[in-house]
Amino acid sequence: MTLLQNLESRLASALEKVLGEAIAPNIAPAADLRFGDYQSNSAMVLAKRQKTNPRVLAQQILDEIDLGELATAKIDGPGFLNFTILPAAYAAHAESLLKDPRLGAPEPGKGIRVVVDFSAPNVAKPMHVGHIRSTIIGDSLCRIARFLGYDVIADNHIGDWGTQFGMILHGWKTLLDHDALAADPITELVRVYRQVNASAKDDPSVLETCKSELVKLQAGDAENLAIWQQCINVSKTGLQKIYDRLDVRFDHWLGESFYNDMLPGLVEEFVEKGLAKESNGAICVFSDGTKAQEQDPFKVHREDGWNDNPAIIRKADGGFLYATTDLATIKYRIDEWNADQVWYVVGVPQQLHFRQIFEAAERWGKTGDFRHIAFGSILGEDRKLMKTRSGDNVGLVDVLEESVERAAAAIAEKNPDLQGKEAEEIAEIVGIGAAKFAELSQNRLTDYVFAWDRMLALQGDTSPYLQYSNVRIRSIFRKLDSEFSAEGIKIILEKPEEIHLARLLARFGEVVPLVLEDYRPNLLTNYLLELARAFHSYFEACPVLKSEEPVKSSRLALCELSSRTLEKGLGLLGIRCPERM
Repeated sequence: MTLLQNLESRLASALEKVLGEAIAPNIAPAADLRFGDYQSNSAMVLAKRQKTNPRVLAQQILDEIDLGELATAKIDGPGFLNFTILPAAYAAHAESLLKDPRLGAPEPGKGIRVVVDFSAPNVAKPMHVGHIRSTIIGDSLCRIARFLGYDVIADNHIGDWGTQFGMILHGWKTLLDHDALAADPITELVRVYRQVNASAKDDPSVLETCKSELVKLQAGDAENLAIWQQCINVSKTGLQKIYDRLDVRFDHWLGESFYNDMLPGLVEEFVEKGLAKESNGAICVFSDGTKAQEQDPFKVHREDGWNDNPAIIRKADGGFLYATTDLATIKYRIDEWNADQVWYVVGVPQQLHFRQIFEAAERWGKTGDFRHIAFGSILGEDRKLMKTRSGDNVGLVDVLEESVERAAAAIAEKNPDLQGKEAEEIAEIVGIGAAKFAELSQNRLTDYVFAWDRMLALQGDTSPYLQYSNVRIRSIFRKLDSEFSAEGIKIILEKPEEIHLARLLARFGEVVPLVLEDYRPNLLTNYLLELARAFHSYFEACPVLKSEEPVKSSRLALCELSSRTLEKGLGLLGIRCPERM
């Protein structure tokens, strides 16, 4: 139980005694520590309902609440209840955290199965910088959800079917360099695609050939299906190298092609059930009129007023669209995987698409908790969309390489004693971690500037700063004559800096569940930065190795708990901690 949960329980009991009914209290960490550790406005909220003075009600609550040796309380302002946790309570809680591998975090997701759809690159195309956000946010949410007890299925819904394959098939048969394919499959497939695409613009007959190759593929031609499968296999191999480097794992790679056979029947069912109808030869899902037009995803406002904005699930030429495939995907995840929730980590531009898909699925009877976890764009330091000089999207591999190279240079400057393989491994950990943290420390809905120097700084709000903080802690233990065990150590809190460190260590179990309330990993990054700053203040004010017992062991135990919390928190973000830097 966290300290916040403990307070909530005691406050709820007092409210029931005063008001004669069970009421969930409002209580949260205080924004300003001058007013205490936690603050509740319950007396003010309930006083309106009771038609009484909030300060009078607050006093009645204080008269009934049993805080024991946990905290003190007082009334401030118009009726705020402010609670200050006693140092002895923080000490006892720190002792319990040292015995708890979960560091006080609850498991609110027990019994809930969630499918997380993230990354989803296109086959035969390189992952670019835009894939950073979906891949890294999605992976972090999977890690945090699993830690909080959810049964998580990570699904990489890759784009492995579409019109681009006509060009790739033609290029495979006429232009492919098999040695280049073996060395770097994605680069070779991109080269082939671009060359065919350029030829098709100049020569209409090339375009017609590509269309015929696509038709043959869609009709099940054995040769084209075999090439298509090879293309997918080599692309997956290339993609897997990137995922391995990022330490990202998927339970499934069910791409668009997996659902092809389901699409004709899906459209027929929608028509038969009156969920879709024909319009200019296409089959579309229209508004059912149950929502206000402002909230209806199947309506759009133009100069002449509100107009239909249907979702097309079959084109007039018989082709299917993303909407069709996404509906089939929802059906599979609900019917086959028994998902309670489905999270889509996809950019902001797809908001309307998902609003339409979710509503169509619910009308269809595929009831689940569907959530679009949207995110903004990554900008270059010129505050424009991050592009290469030639105007292409910046490759994800290029971003990772650059990050690791810059990390290696920074580490060599700070610690020239690190050499060889050890230096390379540390540069990889620091560089990849810096790229991840730069992403996760942002509000996911905002655009952000990808700035190399700031991202890799050892000071400031960066992953290297947190990794260095942990390295600094571990170095303390290397100076001891014998191995230290924090088990059974009595924590002594006297100085304000060590009380504040214990306060923040107690908050870990409160912060992690908050991340999933609005899918905001930046809440965890902010917490870890605050914890690291608190540790550095503690280390400066409270001598550890030079202290006498039992203070020395107490302070070493706080160091150990700080290290465990930093490592666990960074691990939930997919970031590793090196032993040295």
